[in-house]
Amino acid sequence: MKIEVEYLNGNKHGKGKEYDQEGKLIFEGEYLNGKRHGKGKEYDKFGKIKFEGEYLNGKRNGKGKVYTYIGKLQFEGEYLNDQEWIGTGYDYYGKILYNLNNDINGNGKEYYNNSKIKFEGEY
Repeated sequence: MKIEVEYLNGNKHGKGKEYDQEGKLIFEGEYLNGKRHGKGKEYDKFGKIKFEGEYLNGKRNGKGKVYTYIGKLQFEGEYLNDQEWIGTGYDYYGKILYNLNNDINGNGKEYYNNSKIKFEGEY
């Protein structure tokens, strides 16, 4: 793995890029104290964006979007500790597959397209 980034006190710091063993870009974004922190984008092995959004201490945290391998939106919303927290998931055709609206205790709901509840409980 190759990393192009500034270092501060031995840690990755500021804007930078990560590359895999073959030299393909897998991440570009911001770092703080050696971890992904701030805005960034992850790329798949074909160079297509698979995630763009916010990071906190190395984890997806805040607003973000996930894309399929063919570039279609798969999820859009907010993350908490690397987990989808609030937002909408889409199927291959762009139809809403589920909506998440978790509360502070981890409770949430998933809906069918006709707005009937599919699941309600703890995630």
